Parts: sequence; structure tokens; C-alpha cells
Amino acid sequence: MLQVSRPSGGHRAPRPSRTRRLSRFLVVATGSVVATGSVVATGSVAATGSAVAGPAVPGLAASVISAVPAAAVPPATARSGDHLTVTVRNAGGGADGRYELYCHPGGGDHPDVSGACAALDRGARWGKDAFSPVPRGSVCTMQYGGAATAHVTGTWRGRPVDARFDRGDGCEIARWDRMVPVLPDLRRAGRV
Repeated sequence: MLQVSRPSGGHRAPRPSRTRRLSRFLVVATGSVVATGSVVATGSVAATGSAVAGPAVPGLAASVISAVPAAAVPPATARSGDHLTVTVRNAGGGADGRYELYCHPGGGDHPDVSGACAALDRGARWGKDAFSPVPRGSVCTMQYGGAATAHVTGTWRGRPVDARFDRGDGCEIARWDRMVPVLPDLRRAGRV
């Protein structure tokens, strides 16, 4: 059982008022958002439609909002998360094209958004780059997987991506297959 001892004489330290605690919280929270840089530097308070409903102290919300630069508030239409552009050529079977893929939250015109995002999440491990090329000097089988190529650009887990894929040997085929369904599954088409 926890016991709290109080100073003798019945004196208590004055407790800050609710208004003062609220203003401290808002200042600390606002400072944290600005300091971490976790918001996009575009838009304005008026453009986002952001508002503080029913402030406990008149003018408090306005003073806190005015302390935050207008550029620190993200616009309502800004999309956060991971974004990749996947361009596939010479794959055949209707798989060629340019697709937008958004993850966290999922979206875009990629044929399998949820599967592609799940595959990328599974391939993301500490110290590993899912988009890294085959290491130089690798011993690869001499097999040809077809003329299909892919170019993936964008941002994944906050890092820029600019990766090229082909099916020119066994290592490149295996690398391509690890990226299915981000890249089309060419095994179904009877190709390696």
C-alpha cells in the first residue's frame, strides 16, 4: 500500500489552476510538434480548417496558435506515409505501365495495394534495404528470365528510393520475385 506523507503543519504547496495547467500543456505540445519537425511545412491555419473548439480561457487558443508558425500546420489534402512510383516495361500480359503506390495508409492505382504494402513491410528489416541491388561479385546462375524491367522511385520508410530491376540472371530473377506483388509475378506467365 502506498502512503503519501504530507508536511507537518497542514501546509500544502499551492496547486496551479486548471487554466495554467492547460496553457502549459498546449505550449509544451505545440513546442514538441514544431521541434520534431514532424509536420509538413506548407499551408496555413486558415487553409487547413484547423480550429480549437471551446478554449477554457478566452484568447488562449489564439495565443498558442499564433506561437506556431502557419507553415507548421499541414494542409488537409497532404498525404503522409510511403509513396512509390513503379514503372514496368516488357513484362507483357497487361502488366506494363506506371503505377502509384501509397502505404501507411494504402492507396494509389497499383493493382494490389494491400499485397504490395504487406510485401514491402515484410521485407523491411533493420539494416536491410529491400531495394538494394545484387551485391557485386555474387555468383549467379546463367539463366534468362525475359526482357521485363522495372524502375521504382519514391520514398519508403522516410528514405529515397531509386531502384532498377531486370531478369537478366538468377540473382536478378530472385530479387524481382522477392518484390512480388510490388512488381508483377512473371512466374505465373510460365517465365522462370
